[in-house]
Amino acid sequence: MFSVGILTISDKGWLGERQDESSQAIRDSLASLDAEEVKYEVVPDEKDIIAAKLKEWVDKIGIDVIITTGGTGLSPRDVTPEATLSVVDRMAPGFTEVMRAESFKKTPMAVLSRAVAGIRKSSLIINLPGSPKAVRESLEVVLAVLPHAVETLRGEAHECAAQD
Repeated sequence: MFSVGILTISDKGWLGERQDESSQAIRDSLASLDAEEVKYEVVPDEKDIIAAKLKEWVDKIGIDVIITTGGTGLSPRDVTPEATLSVVDRMAPGFTEVMRAESFKKTPMAVLSRAVAGIRKSSLIINLPGSPKAVRESLEVVLAVLPHAVETLRGEAHECAAQD
């Protein structure tokens, strides 16, 4: 069992002007795993607010995996990657590299994603795009490795066995 936090970054969602459908797509995708959602929040596209929330969830709560959705594109308000980079200790680029590569097979727009993934203390933070469809497609690619990633970060994994 591992804990999950879902952080939706959306000005319109934070203001109540848009329904947050991406968080439900995350929940649906994680349903097959032994994971428990312990925190959920919607925040505006503000770097300092996003970074503070990520730090709080890792440092005070100790959430194993934080999945963000939104704010990874090219618009001036898309600052989720910068907020994430400001709080992580180490990068975990394989997650976003494979998500972009697989998404590109479905749409050339995948190259516009600036999502990052990294580690703060023993927590994994993964940025996802803001659309429910892109969330499902992205998580589908990395879902199988999440439990092992958590075990490794906890110091509980003994080897990386090849997956068939």
